[in-house]
Amino acid sequence: MSSPAAKPANSYFKWAYIVTIAGLVLGAWLGWQSTGTLSGTATVFFICAVLAVLEISLSFDNAIVNANKLKDMTPVWQHRFLTWGIVIAVFGMRIVFPLLIVVIAANIGPIEAIILAAREPGEYARIMNEAHLPIAAFGGTFLMMVGLTYFFNHEKDVHWIVVLEKHMARFATIKGVEIAFVLALILLFSNLLEGAEADAFVYSAIYGLLTFLAVEVIGGLLDASEQSMSAAAKGGLGAFIYLEVLDASFSFDGVIGAFALTQNLFVIAIGLGIGAMYVRSMTIMLVDKGTLAEYRYLEHGAFYAILILSVIMYCQTLVHIPEVVTGLGGAGLIGISLWSSIRYNRKELENAPLHEPERVAENV
Repeated sequence: MSSPAAKPANSYFKWAYIVTIAGLVLGAWLGWQSTGTLSGTATVFFICAVLAVLEISLSFDNAIVNANKLKDMTPVWQHRFLTWGIVIAVFGMRIVFPLLIVVIAANIGPIEAIILAAREPGEYARIMNEAHLPIAAFGGTFLMMVGLTYFFNHEKDVHWIVVLEKHMARFATIKGVEIAFVLALILLFSNLLEGAEADAFVYSAIYGLLTFLAVEVIGGLLDASEQSMSAAAKGGLGAFIYLEVLDASFSFDGVIGAFALTQNLFVIAIGLGIGAMYVRSMTIMLVDKGTLAEYRYLEHGAFYAILILSVIMYCQTLVHIPEVVTGLGGAGLIGISLWSSIRYNRKELENAPLHEPERVAENV
């Protein structure tokens, strides 16, 4: 049996390719059913493809962060994340979540929400857009805590942007410093809003902060309780819950942004679902091949991208920021961190003494 390192990259994306073909075929069928024309069919087909690319570009940093958590989980829980997790990601966040927003906002039942999405997509999109502010405040706060917790860590000894990260690691000895920082930003942005919008922003942001803290506490308790279980049962439920909530926070921006391309909930679910499959596949590949260990700054770039995304989500409560800016910004940071990692590896290789073949081979 071949080792993960020798396993070809394409093999990790087998199911992603299958879902892509099935999803695009289904999208074309929906286009034909809804328009009855070849141009309409081609348009819906194209939108599904664009949404898939949008989801991948917005969530590539999510794959890296997932891999960082997933590498400490047992193969059993890794498999569960790839199977159960994809069901939750596609059906939960791309279908149930938008429906739930309309159910709450319009005070209607789930069946009525589905009928509304099918028969009156314009009204459905209007309700979703009106819910954008609290969603952005909630998701932005959760992601900001994820990013700050990574950098405000006194045990962190590998730094990419040394001047900034050393100070953050030093301040990590102050308990609750990242929470204080987020609360200060919440107050700042709420002062830039008025009336009901300011109240909605504050309440949603506080719920996002409490959700992060609750997930941290519950995850810690679950993982601690697993220490008394058999080895086969460890590795863990707490991390699984954390990853699912994290994935949900990353999905907020993509789901809302998708309505700028189409108002059809089912087309959105197909396009974003295809992208979600690639994100899951990339996560497993990063873990198996040990990419995070090989490229020491790649993880830093992902967490910086998360921080940028969280700030953009906050700013979107004030002004519209195109999704392409969000996607390219995150991809750019990850690309720069990858380039920095490659430069570091080359320098290590050049400085390695000739009598240390193991070190040379490792860097190659």
